[in-house]
Amino acid sequence: MKNYLFNQTSPYLLQHADNPVNWYPWCEEAFERARSEDKPVFLSIGYSTCHWCHVMAHESFEDEEIAEILNQYYIAIKVDKEERPDIDSIYMSVCQAFTGSGGWPTTIIMTPEQKPFFAGTYFPKTSRYGQIGLKELLLAVYEQWKADRKVLLESADEIIAFLNRQTTVGNNINMQLLDSAFEIYKSIFDDKFGGFGEAPKFPTPHNLLFLMQYYEKNGNKDALKMVEKTLLQMYRGGMFDHIGGGFSRYSTDRYFLVPHFEKMLYDNALLILAYCRAYQITKKQVYCDVAEKTATYILREMTSPEGGFYSAQDADSEGVEGKYYLLEPDEIIELLGEKKGKEFNQYFDITDRGNFEGKNIPNLLKSEITIGKFDDYLPHVYEYRKKRYSLHLDDKILTSWNTLMIAALCHLYRVSRKEIYLNTAIRAQEFIQKNLCEGNTLYISWREGQRSGKGLLDDYANEVFALLSLYEATLDGVYLEKAKQFCDKIISDFYDNDRGGFFLYGKENEQLILRPKETYDGAVFSGNSAMAYNLGRLYLITGEKKYGELAECQMEFMSAEAESYPAGYAMFLVALSDYIEPQEKITIVVKDKRDLVNLSWRIPLNSVVYVVKGMTKEYPLKDDKTTFYICRGRTCQPPVNELDNL
Repeated sequence: MKNYLFNQTSPYLLQHADNPVNWYPWCEEAFERARSEDKPVFLSIGYSTCHWCHVMAHESFEDEEIAEILNQYYIAIKVDKEERPDIDSIYMSVCQAFTGSGGWPTTIIMTPEQKPFFAGTYFPKTSRYGQIGLKELLLAVYEQWKADRKVLLESADEIIAFLNRQTTVGNNINMQLLDSAFEIYKSIFDDKFGGFGEAPKFPTPHNLLFLMQYYEKNGNKDALKMVEKTLLQMYRGGMFDHIGGGFSRYSTDRYFLVPHFEKMLYDNALLILAYCRAYQITKKQVYCDVAEKTATYILREMTSPEGGFYSAQDADSEGVEGKYYLLEPDEIIELLGEKKGKEFNQYFDITDRGNFEGKNIPNLLKSEITIGKFDDYLPHVYEYRKKRYSLHLDDKILTSWNTLMIAALCHLYRVSRKEIYLNTAIRAQEFIQKNLCEGNTLYISWREGQRSGKGLLDDYANEVFALLSLYEATLDGVYLEKAKQFCDKIISDFYDNDRGGFFLYGKENEQLILRPKETYDGAVFSGNSAMAYNLGRLYLITGEKKYGELAECQMEFMSAEAESYPAGYAMFLVALSDYIEPQEKITIVVKDKRDLVNLSWRIPLNSVVYVVKGMTKEYPLKDDKTTFYICRGRTCQPPVNELDNL
């Protein structure tokens, strides 16, 4: 018998629609029933490609005994964290406050008024290895709910009060944060294998973007060394899919050999950005090659027929993590022949002994990188691998992640000069405008013709980031004007006029028990970091005073937030660096629109570009031709008619 999830569009919720647990989606009906029946609420948050979410589902939520306990004593609610990042943010902070850590699946028990009094992550069905089982937990909590509820309610009030505490109001811009962050990165850098800290190692490409900017502005070779070592090791290892392209979520070991095999859209978008910047700085072809291989994967496997980008691919096939990706030497020899098969195996470290559970993750950790090697044979191996097993695809289309990929493809177009990337980015933006936008209101996700709730800060902030990238790639002022419109809506609906910074959800969204401001740059950079970048960029491009004033306020707010650990705010540091020392600004006064064709290829990725149609009093045409003005810092060069002359 189906539960209340059967009519949802989220792949994660639909995975649980046949559970014997009487799941509700997050809705008022569920909380009203909890109030009327005087039951606590059991909240489970996860996402469709989460390995441990699958494990807990198989062990507990598909189990009749657990379902009977939940159905009798609780009201059970399932939430897809990717469709409701506002709910996820609040209850993840609860989990971290209770346990000191977080993760998915997130397990919350709370009152019908949404006040949490217990939090954790994965629980086995029954107690083992010193960890309480879900069965014992549910029975014990319900017993206390009936016998001594006062203790539970007091703990709920305490945690809400703790999370509602006011942060310090920023009142100055801390210019030392850039150097402090660099020193932290340097202290935790793995000089031998690349990456930062101990295993597991996450890509966090925005850290690399900051270090590349730090190198450009300070000439610090250690910053570039850390970036190159990390980018090359990530590519050479098994975290990169050498057969099909694209990066997995993270490396489980120090060497970047064994990944957690799920692939996320946002990781690949941010990594394309990082590899493009590395190519522009070093002119080493390998970085552009990796970015293009990653984009090829996105276009081939993660792009919908309508032009939007899917969210993720699962790590598991037939219930086994990584099974889809593992190869054995005999398979390759049979496929490619004795001679080429052995050469292929040697290059990609595919051996009889294996490097992961007796089988092989293709990698280049023992080989020299040779661009183009075996490119003629990879399609055969790719097609063979695809026919063996299948991967679950989370095919919902998320605004905030799609916009990151749009920005990435714009950057890749500018360094590769290949129209396909720009055309794909434009088509994805058109998809957002058609399906995820109504006027200046964005929506969070789209699947099977239906869109979910109204957008949150990340949706809007990343959309501005994408529109600015499209403007810089096309030099079409339509994108700049749209970026300004969305930025103005963010200021109106999300900005905290009293204490600074932007709330996670705005005036049009459901009002929850907390109204958080996310500032830390985790797997993706926060909406507040993105807004620091967007406001600074808009001010540098347009010179409009309102953006300059708000950029300064945002730099002050984020400086206070980042002070305790600046290395956790890399995207904000990119914005801060440009605010302190602006990139060169190129103002193009257009006489003939044809002069703009392919021009963005010749403009550095971080340069600020402003296009003026027709001469103005401030920017006259030189010799009645399209004219370029360039300013670096507080110094401007004489106008010229050819960009090469700059």
